[in-house]
Amino acid sequence: MADLLSLKESVLVYLDRSGGLRKLAEHSKAYTDPQLTEAVFRFHISVNPSDVLEVDPLLGDCVLHDPLKATQLFQSVHVILKLTSLPPFPEYTLDLSSHHCSFGLMRPVCMEGLVLALTRVTKYTQGARFLCEDEDCPCSGGFQHIRVHAPGATESATVRNDFSCMNCGSQLKEDAKFRVLGDKQLVELIHVKALDVLTGHQQSSHRYQSVTVFLRDELCNAMRMGRLYRVIGIPALVHQWPNITWSIEANNIQPWEPAPKDFPKINASFQQLLRDTAASPWWFSAILTHCFGLHVAPPGLYNTLKLSLLLSLVQSRANTEDTFHNLDVLAITTETLILSRLMMLSLSLSCRGVRHQPSGEMFASLSRDEHGAGTANIHAGSSLLATGGICMLGDLNSYKKDKLDSIQSVLENRTASVFIRGKKYGEDADEHVSFPVQCSFWAYTDTSCRSARADSLVLGTAEIGPISTQLADAFGLVVQCKDMVGEQTPIAQTVHSLQQALQLGKPQYPSQWKFSTQDYQELITLAQSLQVETSPAAEKIIQGYYMAIRRIRSQSQGVNMSVASVKLLISLAEAHCKLCLRTVVKEEDAVIAVLLCENSVTLRHGASALLIPPDAVFPCDLGAVDGLHKRDTALDEFHQNILRFIYAFAPGSKMYITEE
Repeated sequence: MADLLSLKESVLVYLDRSGGLRKLAEHSKAYTDPQLTEAVFRFHISVNPSDVLEVDPLLGDCVLHDPLKATQLFQSVHVILKLTSLPPFPEYTLDLSSHHCSFGLMRPVCMEGLVLALTRVTKYTQGARFLCEDEDCPCSGGFQHIRVHAPGATESATVRNDFSCMNCGSQLKEDAKFRVLGDKQLVELIHVKALDVLTGHQQSSHRYQSVTVFLRDELCNAMRMGRLYRVIGIPALVHQWPNITWSIEANNIQPWEPAPKDFPKINASFQQLLRDTAASPWWFSAILTHCFGLHVAPPGLYNTLKLSLLLSLVQSRANTEDTFHNLDVLAITTETLILSRLMMLSLSLSCRGVRHQPSGEMFASLSRDEHGAGTANIHAGSSLLATGGICMLGDLNSYKKDKLDSIQSVLENRTASVFIRGKKYGEDADEHVSFPVQCSFWAYTDTSCRSARADSLVLGTAEIGPISTQLADAFGLVVQCKDMVGEQTPIAQTVHSLQQALQLGKPQYPSQWKFSTQDYQELITLAQSLQVETSPAAEKIIQGYYMAIRRIRSQSQGVNMSVASVKLLISLAEAHCKLCLRTVVKEEDAVIAVLLCENSVTLRHGASALLIPPDAVFPCDLGAVDGLHKRDTALDEFHQNILRFIYAFAPGSKMYITEE
């Protein structure tokens, strides 16, 4: 008893030195109303274990090694123990990649992981008042018997009908009007490396086991599916006869992002290339695109698609809390093998890439909670697991109409919803739960089987297979991958594939520029970290083009150019700027964005007054320096055509554009 009183005294000393008592006094002012007759009050005071050790080593040891006892000590002075940090030692770190349930010492642990699933918020009993049934006992009134929730405790540990009076031994009965309810939520946390299996590249024998985390009260709804978090929690063994379940009672939660192994940098070859291409704002990205994936596709083939994929990669950044600038890509092709391999190669470079399997769930699925909450457990689908990264859908022709409609709805609204039947999951009413979808989608459609509408296509449009024009519009960026580019023919593509199979993926085309997949990975990581700003000249081109194209297409073609088109233009221009490792978006970046966007709209709705060829971004072969000069000349001409188009069709553009 003396030791217990000494520890309680140390608790008060620590709270006094840390300012906790002052906060406790301030928070108590809200409960001075004599009309209030609550039995349980909750005051959250943050506790730093390192500071506690300086006040009293015994109390500090109790906090770090016996969290249940420490919780009771702080609750004795009406304070909820909230740990701000733990010592950076392995004993206090739980690695979810190699974790095995421990039934030994239940010390606080810190762990990091990905939210795989979560339940709806339900109620639990924070505290309850009990009275002795013996009217002559002093405990038949007052607040002598108060039970409050302890980490890891079940509902029956707080409220049931077989408690006995500590004074006389008579049975206790609950005073129901003093019961205090709180919120609770269950979350499944798994190691982030589990996502490596979903890219479709790595075949590993490792199996990752998720851990159940209990969130209570103010921590509810603090975690989102697909996000990464660092959790400080207290392990708990829950006895539900005949089983014993192991879980974590969350004490503190913080968003988390894995620290890069090294500071983002590029190798000497890219640095030299930057110096060699400094004379042109377009050369660096052009060479990057031309040399990308040569062991997958012949040089010069699908350059526009490769650039689009690289731009989409640059705009992705996993677990960012900022506004996500999605850049969805839909490819139209008759050669799905090479295109699929090219997308898979690009997906491996993403900060978080998920290849959706047709048999899996794309958005969210439901199951019944297995931990006694009796509510619905919501599991993240491929798109939510790819938060901040890329979700590759593959061939859209393999999806049924209802699934294509769902994809279109999510692309347009950027939210996914799941319907929960109340009666099935222990609730009175049905509910729709929505989740934000923050990833970019990649897909392709096979047009080798032409549809009946091919004969009535508008000038400039492309056959998009069995998918609807509305679904293609929802993707934003549509790229046509032609059967032949320059000297390349389908036979040359087949020969290339055979050569790569025989040479184990080694490039068959010697070039003065040689970069490995790892080089591209480092470059994209650096580009993603750049913060860019848009120059006034680039803004005028983007705004002017949008005003002009919206006016002319709505009048002549009845096409509604929504605000999403402006976001797409800005995203493309910023991504091209980052890919070129610059921090200021130039006019030339805006030109690339306009050409990609105009080609995309033309493929779906036909040509406009801004007449540009289908291969405007890569109008010539880039196998030599002469090709780069020819491309610059063509892009300069397109630049002038864009300015003339804006000058002619955008109201007010004459104020800032001089016709040349």
